[in-house]
Amino acid sequence: MDPPEFLFDVEAYKKKLEMEEIMVRNHFSERRKLILGDSAPRTRKYLNRDHAAANQRLIDDYFADEPIYDDATFRRRFRMQKHVFLRIVGDLSSSDNYFTQRFDATNKVGISPLGKCTTAMRMIGYGMAADAVDEYIKIGGSTALECLRKFCTGIIRLYEAVYMRAPTQDDLKRILDVSETRGFPGMIGSIDCMHWEWKNCPKAWEGQFTRGDKGTTTVILEAVASHDLWIWHAFFGCPGTLNDINVLDRSPVFDDVIQGKAPRVNFFVNQRPYDMTYYLADGIYPSYPTFVKSIRLPRSEPDKLFAKYQEGCRKDIERAFGVLQARFKIIREPARLWDIEDLGLIMRTCIILHNMIVEDERDSYIQRWADFDQGEGSESSTPQPHSTEVLPAFADHVRARSEFHDANVHHQLQADLVKHIWNKFGMLRD
Repeated sequence: MDPPEFLFDVEAYKKKLEMEEIMVRNHFSERRKLILGDSAPRTRKYLNRDHAAANQRLIDDYFADEPIYDDATFRRRFRMQKHVFLRIVGDLSSSDNYFTQRFDATNKVGISPLGKCTTAMRMIGYGMAADAVDEYIKIGGSTALECLRKFCTGIIRLYEAVYMRAPTQDDLKRILDVSETRGFPGMIGSIDCMHWEWKNCPKAWEGQFTRGDKGTTTVILEAVASHDLWIWHAFFGCPGTLNDINVLDRSPVFDDVIQGKAPRVNFFVNQRPYDMTYYLADGIYPSYPTFVKSIRLPRSEPDKLFAKYQEGCRKDIERAFGVLQARFKIIREPARLWDIEDLGLIMRTCIILHNMIVEDERDSYIQRWADFDQGEGSESSTPQPHSTEVLPAFADHVRARSEFHDANVHHQLQADLVKHIWNKFGMLRD
């Protein structure tokens, strides 16, 4: 049989290939219409957001010489005073090119540093979804999430060394002075754990992040707070199935003590010398000299008075958790992000911002605490001479683990504190 005629005609051969290509393209086009419909978008839709008008509206509302909303409204909506927020915006814009206002290839103005930081603060403070800020800031959902991550990374990079540090000797002196007036010489704060619900926990991880009493997937934050709500220690990321003891075993809270890098403190309780500071804790924590727990079912009057003061002072950490969640609704509501590393960035950022606000408004916190303490009838308004002394750091001395875990010292300290508080405050009950 003779070969087909088109094999010898190049032009006819090319024309046949083009016809076959058209037929294949039409076939797939019809299949796509059947599956997605005729109105299925073929390209990404462009939204003409007026960034310049949004930036000017934000300035007119909050940052003009005579803004529409006053400082009290700014404090409520941004969770901090205006000068603190402007300091953050200035530091971020000077250290990260992402937080500068730029122009694109068409000479269109981009989002201002104020707009980007406001977007992150609205998402953190109000727990808003990523696309919920689009109506006011004119920023897309994916860009808002990127802005949140950049904001958290920048806050941690700039301020973590200052606002998530261990207490210095001056800090210890101030904390110990207040603690002694409250009846607990040598106490440097309260310790406890908080659960943050994780809504979008991966399915394969739900077993290790779900505990029966919580009924949902959670991530744990361990923290130490002082009377002024400053959070001195934060350890985040443990699965919700763990209890406080399991978290403590993983936590670095006592690494500096065991390694001999913590400042040394000498104090007296019931005329007995001690040299290891301690935290107030609830009953689940182990009987270490570094913890002072309440007395379960106290019977004698001194035991009842000690339990009252211990449980009252231990509320510092509960107040800190409450204020932290009230300020930043994103950690009060279930977390909607998928990556636990992003949750860690958000939690650390919230704690740093919380401590920045505490530093700025600490005087008002101390005054409220003093007024409340006076209302209780205590004598803390006039500090008495005491014997607590902060000694220089002893980096070369490594504390033995047997001393650190000595239950006898724990019980002896608790008994001395019972007598000390009874002698200090018991007469006020008569």
